[in-house]
Amino acid sequence: MKRVVSTGLLFLLLLFFLSSGAGQERVDPNKKSSRGGTQPFGFTTSRSPIDITSDSVEGDQKKNLIVFKGNVVAKQEEATLYAHQLTLYYDPETRRLREIVATGNVRVTQGDRRATSQKATFFQNENKIVLEGEVVIREGENVIRGEKVVYLIDEERSFVEGGKGGRVSTTIVPSPKEEKKK
Repeated sequence: MKRVVSTGLLFLLLLFFLSSGAGQERVDPNKKSSRGGTQPFGFTTSRSPIDITSDSVEGDQKKNLIVFKGNVVAKQEEATLYAHQLTLYYDPETRRLREIVATGNVRVTQGDRRATSQKATFFQNENKIVLEGEVVIREGENVIRGEKVVYLIDEERSFVEGGKGGRVSTTIVPSPKEEKKK
Protein backbone atom coordinates (compact mmCIF):
# COMPACT_ATOMS: atom_id res chain seq x y z
CA MET A 1 0.00 0.00 0.00
CA LYS A 2 1.37 3.41 -0.97
CA ARG A 3 0.45 6.48 1.05
CA VAL A 4 1.01 10.09 -0.03
CA VAL A 5 2.22 12.42 2.71
CA SER A 6 2.31 16.12 1.89
CA THR A 7 3.44 17.63 5.18
CA GLY A 8 6.93 18.96 5.76
CA LEU A 9 6.97 17.03 9.03
CA LEU A 10 8.52 13.90 7.66
CA PHE A 11 11.44 14.41 5.40
CA LEU A 12 13.27 16.74 7.39
CA LEU A 13 16.72 15.53 8.07
CA LEU A 14 17.96 14.17 4.83
CA LEU A 15 16.87 17.28 3.03
CA PHE A 16 19.24 19.36 5.08
CA PHE A 17 22.21 17.08 4.72
CA LEU A 18 21.76 15.47 1.33
CA SER A 19 20.39 18.36 -0.69
CA SER A 20 23.65 20.26 -0.52
CA GLY A 21 25.74 20.38 -3.65
CA ALA A 22 28.18 22.57 -5.47
CA GLY A 23 26.68 25.61 -7.13
CA GLN A 24 23.46 25.64 -5.16
CA GLU A 25 22.28 28.66 -3.23
CA ARG A 26 21.59 28.83 0.46
CA VAL A 27 17.88 28.86 1.23
CA ASP A 28 16.58 30.58 4.33
CA PRO A 29 14.73 27.90 6.36
CA ASN A 30 12.38 30.59 7.72
CA LYS A 31 11.47 31.81 4.25
CA LYS A 32 7.83 31.36 3.33
CA SER A 33 7.15 28.72 0.71
CA SER A 34 4.97 29.30 -2.33
CA ARG A 35 2.09 27.77 -0.33
CA GLY A 36 2.42 30.32 2.46
CA GLY A 37 4.00 28.08 5.13
CA THR A 38 7.60 27.80 6.12
CA GLN A 39 9.92 25.49 4.24
CA PRO A 40 9.98 21.91 5.55
CA PHE A 41 12.53 21.28 8.26
CA GLY A 42 16.02 21.09 6.86
CA PHE A 43 15.06 22.28 3.38
CA THR A 44 18.24 24.16 2.73
CA THR A 45 20.82 23.82 0.04
CA SER A 46 23.59 24.95 2.26
CA ARG A 47 27.03 25.65 0.88
CA SER A 48 28.49 25.05 4.32
CA PRO A 49 31.30 22.51 4.44
CA ILE A 50 30.50 18.86 5.03
CA ASP A 51 32.94 17.22 7.46
CA ILE A 52 33.21 13.46 6.89
CA THR A 53 35.13 10.99 9.05
CA SER A 54 35.43 7.26 8.36
CA ASP A 55 37.76 4.31 8.84
CA SER A 56 38.90 4.55 5.21
CA VAL A 57 38.36 6.50 2.00
CA GLU A 58 38.75 5.23 -1.56
CA GLY A 59 38.57 7.28 -4.74
CA ASP A 60 38.08 5.79 -8.21
CA GLN A 61 38.46 8.32 -11.02
CA LYS A 62 37.50 5.79 -13.69
CA LYS A 63 34.18 5.14 -11.97
CA ASN A 64 33.80 8.79 -10.85
CA LEU A 65 33.16 7.98 -7.22
CA ILE A 66 34.48 8.38 -3.70
CA VAL A 67 33.67 5.78 -1.04
CA PHE A 68 33.89 6.41 2.70
CA LYS A 69 33.86 3.08 4.59
CA GLY A 70 33.43 2.13 8.22
CA ASN A 71 31.88 4.21 10.98
CA VAL A 72 31.05 7.07 8.64
CA VAL A 73 30.00 10.31 10.30
CA ALA A 74 29.14 13.26 8.05
CA LYS A 75 28.26 16.63 9.58
CA GLN A 76 26.97 19.81 8.01
CA GLU A 77 25.89 22.63 10.29
CA GLU A 78 23.36 21.07 12.72
CA ALA A 79 22.74 17.83 10.79
CA THR A 80 24.69 14.61 11.25
CA LEU A 81 24.53 11.45 9.13
CA TYR A 82 25.84 8.09 10.37
CA ALA A 83 26.28 5.02 8.13
CA HIS A 84 28.52 2.07 7.47
CA GLN A 85 29.32 3.41 4.01
CA LEU A 86 28.82 6.66 2.10
CA THR A 87 29.39 6.75 -1.66
CA LEU A 88 29.56 10.00 -3.63
CA TYR A 89 29.08 9.75 -7.40
CA TYR A 90 30.09 12.75 -9.44
CA ASP A 91 29.86 13.92 -13.04
CA PRO A 92 33.30 13.54 -14.66
CA GLU A 93 32.94 16.71 -16.72
CA THR A 94 31.52 19.16 -14.20
CA ARG A 95 32.86 17.47 -11.03
CA ARG A 96 29.45 18.12 -9.42
CA LEU A 97 27.72 15.51 -7.31
CA ARG A 98 25.22 13.33 -9.17
CA GLU A 99 24.20 10.99 -6.41
CA ILE A 100 24.93 10.29 -2.75
CA VAL A 101 24.26 6.83 -1.31
CA ALA A 102 24.46 6.02 2.40
CA THR A 103 24.16 2.34 3.34
CA GLY A 104 24.14 0.23 6.48
CA ASN A 105 22.28 1.40 9.58
CA VAL A 106 21.76 4.89 8.21
CA ARG A 107 20.82 7.47 10.83
CA VAL A 108 20.37 11.20 10.33
CA THR A 109 19.82 13.55 13.26
CA GLN A 110 19.12 17.22 13.76
CA GLY A 111 17.70 18.42 17.06
CA ASP A 112 14.68 16.29 17.99
CA ARG A 113 14.32 15.10 14.40
CA ARG A 114 15.81 11.87 13.19
CA ALA A 115 15.46 9.33 10.42
CA THR A 116 16.75 5.77 10.21
CA SER A 117 16.87 3.31 7.34
CA GLN A 118 19.17 0.76 5.76
CA LYS A 119 19.80 2.92 2.69
CA ALA A 120 19.40 6.58 1.79
CA THR A 121 19.94 7.91 -1.73
CA PHE A 122 19.91 11.51 -2.91
CA PHE A 123 19.54 12.04 -6.65
CA GLN A 124 20.97 15.49 -7.34
CA ASN A 125 19.58 16.01 -10.86
CA GLU A 126 16.08 14.91 -9.87
CA ASN A 127 16.15 16.62 -6.45
CA LYS A 128 14.79 13.39 -4.99
CA ILE A 129 15.58 11.47 -1.79
CA VAL A 130 14.78 7.78 -1.35
CA LEU A 131 14.97 6.00 2.02
CA GLU A 132 14.75 2.21 1.92
CA GLY A 133 14.67 -0.62 4.42
CA GLU A 134 12.95 -0.34 7.79
CA VAL A 135 12.43 3.42 7.49
CA VAL A 136 11.51 5.27 10.68
CA ILE A 137 11.18 9.05 10.70
CA ARG A 138 10.59 10.94 13.94
CA GLU A 139 9.99 14.51 14.92
CA GLY A 140 9.47 14.76 18.65
CA GLU A 141 6.79 12.18 19.41
CA ASN A 142 5.47 12.02 15.82
CA VAL A 143 6.58 8.88 13.98
CA ILE A 144 6.07 7.31 10.57
CA ARG A 145 7.30 3.83 9.62
CA GLY A 146 7.44 2.15 6.24
CA GLU A 147 9.66 0.18 3.94
CA LYS A 148 10.33 2.92 1.40
CA VAL A 149 9.99 6.69 1.43
CA VAL A 150 10.40 8.90 -1.63
CA TYR A 151 10.61 12.67 -1.18
CA LEU A 152 10.36 14.99 -4.19
CA ILE A 153 12.07 18.14 -2.95
CA ASP A 154 10.89 20.60 -5.61
CA GLU A 155 7.28 19.47 -5.23
CA GLU A 156 7.43 19.26 -1.42
CA ARG A 157 5.67 15.92 -1.78
CA SER A 158 6.43 12.48 -0.41
CA PHE A 159 5.28 8.87 -0.72
CA VAL A 160 5.53 6.20 1.93
CA GLU A 161 5.24 2.50 1.08
CA GLY A 162 4.35 -0.03 3.75
CA GLY A 163 6.69 -2.55 5.24
CA LYS A 164 5.67 -5.75 6.98
CA GLY A 165 2.12 -6.56 5.96
CA GLY A 166 2.24 -3.83 3.31
CA ARG A 167 1.09 -1.10 5.67
CA VAL A 168 2.41 2.28 6.79
CA SER A 169 2.38 3.03 10.50
CA THR A 170 1.93 6.64 11.61
CA THR A 171 1.72 8.18 15.07
CA ILE A 172 0.77 11.85 15.30
CA VAL A 173 0.74 13.50 18.71
CA PRO A 174 -1.38 16.65 18.70
CA SER A 175 0.38 19.69 20.12
CA PRO A 176 -0.99 20.87 23.45
CA LYS A 177 -3.59 23.64 23.23
CA GLU A 178 -2.45 26.97 24.49
CA GLU A 179 -4.41 28.20 27.43
CA LYS A 180 -6.84 30.90 26.47
CA LYS A 181 -6.00 34.24 27.98
CA LYS A 182 -8.71 35.77 30.16
